[in-house]
Amino acid sequence: MILRMSTLFVRTLRDDPNDAEVPSHRLLVRAGYIRRVAPGLYTWLPLGLRVLRKVEQIVRDEMDAIGAHEMLFPALLPKEPYEASNRWTDYGDSIFRIKDRKGNDYLLGPTHEEMFTLVVKDLYSSYKDLPLSIYQIQTKYRDEARPRAGILRGREFVMKDSYSFDVDDAGLDVSYQKHRDAYIRIFDKLGFEYVIVKATSGAMGGSKSEEFLAKAEVGEDTYVRCTHCDYAANVEAVTVRAPDAVSYDDAPAAHAEDTPATPTIDTLVEHLNAAYPRDDRPWAAGDTLKNVLVVLKHPDGTREPLAIGLPGDREVDQKRLEGQLEPIEVEAMDEAELAKHPALVKGYIGPEALGEDSADNGGSGIRYLVDPRVVEGTRWVTGANVPGSHVIDLVAGRDFMPDGTIEAAEIRDGDDCPNCTDGMLESARGIEMGHIFQLGRLYADALGLKVLDENGKLVTVTMGSYGVGPSRAVAAIAEGTLDEIGLAWPRNVAPVDVHIVAAGKDDAIFAAASALAEELSARGIEVLYDDRTGKVSPGVKFKDAELIGVPTIVTVGRGLADGTVEVRDRASGERVEVAVKDAAAHLVELVRA
Repeated sequence: MILRMSTLFVRTLRDDPNDAEVPSHRLLVRAGYIRRVAPGLYTWLPLGLRVLRKVEQIVRDEMDAIGAHEMLFPALLPKEPYEASNRWTDYGDSIFRIKDRKGNDYLLGPTHEEMFTLVVKDLYSSYKDLPLSIYQIQTKYRDEARPRAGILRGREFVMKDSYSFDVDDAGLDVSYQKHRDAYIRIFDKLGFEYVIVKATSGAMGGSKSEEFLAKAEVGEDTYVRCTHCDYAANVEAVTVRAPDAVSYDDAPAAHAEDTPATPTIDTLVEHLNAAYPRDDRPWAAGDTLKNVLVVLKHPDGTREPLAIGLPGDREVDQKRLEGQLEPIEVEAMDEAELAKHPALVKGYIGPEALGEDSADNGGSGIRYLVDPRVVEGTRWVTGANVPGSHVIDLVAGRDFMPDGTIEAAEIRDGDDCPNCTDGMLESARGIEMGHIFQLGRLYADALGLKVLDENGKLVTVTMGSYGVGPSRAVAAIAEGTLDEIGLAWPRNVAPVDVHIVAAGKDDAIFAAASALAEELSARGIEVLYDDRTGKVSPGVKFKDAELIGVPTIVTVGRGLADGTVEVRDRASGERVEVAVKDAAAHLVELVRA
């Protein structure tokens, strides 16, 4: 197969697109792989589509190898199955909703758990039919509020979603491990560094959940790894190890003190050290209890205030908070909302005015959840619900009782590992490339998927869900392999195997380059041949070759007079001169090594 630059539908660009936020987006557009249609929507041009199809085939091969069967659902889906699972509501504004000419409701599929569940329910009824794994590679749609980074976060994207069906939890464990192993093989082949981390299930539901993240500084996901053990988790899934409860038998009674002009943690700590110094050490931000007010926007449109208590040296991590509450959205409480709760004094809010039972004592009645570090017996400085006043020695479990705990505080480098006693956490950034879940019986219960077991008893099937994003993988591979001059594809996903550049004006150069391209094609090597003539200079051709990023670049030029061509490795830059008569054999060996 030969693609000729003179006729290929491609246009390389010298300037970066205005909306490019990350290097992969910038170079994929400039090199002629994708083209923007609208925010979050991209056309796959011929070179880009070739890369995408190769990524899909790697995924397909590994899914087939574990005995999964490929199928394809429509992207346009009826409302009713998603109502049965509550996701018609739970997805909120994240899905595209459509009415047909008769007024019937449809959606563009964001994911297909319901449809897979129903097709198995329709066709299978016995334990003898299980275990089963089925999958599809299909375009999905999500109404991203902030589409960004090109094809890394779009409104339309290609995803492989597979589902396992088992009679019991032991079977699910086996199916989950098979998929996990297949994912490791997939990502080993895709050519970028990745890490497997513990994750939350979010709107998908289910229990055990892991993410495969491509390591990338531009990634939207923050994950942490332990410096001592093998613990790794998305920050949304980190569980803080709560300290042991402490005795407060000798704790002094809580006492309110004047703290004028101290609406922030920094001003409060400064005042405490000046007016109420401690004997053992200076006051620190971690001695204070900060109470943050937010509003929860439920999928059905209802709004609920929530108060979060956490040590004053920590901030609320919005993504971490939303990860605990998904599909509920979270926004900061504004002045208008705060005015609805006169028991709360801005800048001086304390636990005594919070909690679902506080309304009985003139408090706000707002649900109050605290960080896991706020355990029984811990002593805090916090707001007294009076302007210019804070309470010192307020003891958790004695002076206030929260409604529960929530993992919402930021995770920082140096935090204790939740899995071992010797390690600390260190953070890095990544791009979510795959996500695997043990769904359990969530969707089977909602949609009535049952089979007869070996005793003739109806049992609910247990499910797993496993997603990979081939279109996102194209960007992640680009992000992990590009350099300052262009893309540099790994061989197994590159659009072609060899890029031949005819560098010169002599007919002999073009004849030799064409003959080499034909011979390589005849031997099963995919070739991109830059056969452009006229005003396209060798310099332009070289820059295009570096930008496009095919792993092997062959220059047929002035060396032809000495009977040689130049073979260059795009990633390393290494160059060798090869005799023309040996060039085809050399390149075939190189490609198939």
